[in-house]
Amino acid sequence: MARRKKIYEGKAKTLYEGPEPGTIVQYFKDDATAFNAEKKAVIEGKGVLNNILSEYFMTGLNNIGVPTHFLKRLNMREQLVRAVEIIPLEVIVRNYAAGTMAKRLGLEEGAQLPRPIVEYCLKDDKLGDPLVTEEHIAAFGWASQQDLDDMLSLALRVNDFLAGVMYGVGIKLIDFKIEIGRVYDGDFQRLIVADEISPDSCRLWDIETGQKLDKDVFRRDLGSLTDAYTEVAKRLGVLPKGATPMARPTLIN
Repeated sequence: MARRKKIYEGKAKTLYEGPEPGTIVQYFKDDATAFNAEKKAVIEGKGVLNNILSEYFMTGLNNIGVPTHFLKRLNMREQLVRAVEIIPLEVIVRNYAAGTMAKRLGLEEGAQLPRPIVEYCLKDDKLGDPLVTEEHIAAFGWASQQDLDDMLSLALRVNDFLAGVMYGVGIKLIDFKIEIGRVYDGDFQRLIVADEISPDSCRLWDIETGQKLDKDVFRRDLGSLTDAYTEVAKRLGVLPKGATPMARPTLIN
């Protein structure tokens, strides 16, 4: 098999040139990081689970008219996506106080917020992805006011979809982060959801018990991360109840 050209390697994914112009192959790794990569581990099967879960969420969003970069899943660890120009911001939607917001504002973890709150962080690992305001974003040209309006609309639509899906399987959507990219049709630009949506990028708590089913399991040493992600996949029906996630990739690059 011909060796593919690597475009980018991040903490959780590697991107390769796609088979057609304007496409990218997104490969999900087993690497887990926390606290701006100060804590690291390789957790077998995590990449497989994130791949199939992200496929599930992105397909669902596409089906209700929320545009994403997802085209199709290629195998257990790879999916084909549209190439986009990533806006250098993480868009965070919070429904309940947790993580940095709880610490920053002195809120009790798990307290329901008066309404969903959308925050923005600059994508810069060296700076620790700092929180930024709309004023910063406009002043430094990271996104226009129209972009911000569109990003807010996309983020809240994603929140409505994810919260409803999760509630239906007994899971509370505490918060999540997404990335948004620009695509062009001639001179016309539009924004679409990119990167991934998975337990790596969401906080998910069991409604009845409060059990954490997301990356906080790794951050806080609460047990098996693979077991937590497998539970989410089983509840959503994307992983048969008797199945175990494949630990190794099917393709060697």
